[in-house]
Amino acid sequence: MNASVRIIGIDPGLRRCGWGVIETQGNRLSFVAAGTLTPPTDGALADRLAVLFAGLGEVLDKFAPDEAAVEETFVNQGARSALILGQARGIALVTPAARGVPVAEYAANLVKKSVVGTGHAEKGQVELMVRTLMPAAQFKGPDAADALAIAICHAHHRVSQQRLRALA
Repeated sequence: MNASVRIIGIDPGLRRCGWGVIETQGNRLSFVAAGTLTPPTDGALADRLAVLFAGLGEVLDKFAPDEAAVEETFVNQGARSALILGQARGIALVTPAARGVPVAEYAANLVKKSVVGTGHAEKGQVELMVRTLMPAAQFKGPDAADALAIAICHAHHRVSQQRLRALA
């Protein structure tokens, strides 16, 4: 029988950082928790990043995931926005890694394709499929839904990623 694995998905953002925790046992997915961190929008960037780091740390400490998955950044707005989002993404990567939790990264298109079946799905479609795959899931907003989708994507791809790392 396959052991249960707890996975946290993180949808990085400095204004809203979604997180979702699931458990997977074989092909079965179970909802654990989800939420959105909303650091203050005013103040120094370093202080806002510190709030994000502390918030993610609390979530990791509370739910003790075995593995983490973070969405890769796709930004076409501007250089400044991309840099700021990149810094928030750095927090999303380092917070679990500093606790010894292995971190995987997935492109947004792969997450959507894994959950909805198409890489260009709308946020509403992602939310609907997350609710379909995990009817017990309780979350508010698209950021938490996206984070759960990232965790689901990792649940589907984690074994092949482990095999690839073993070959490297």
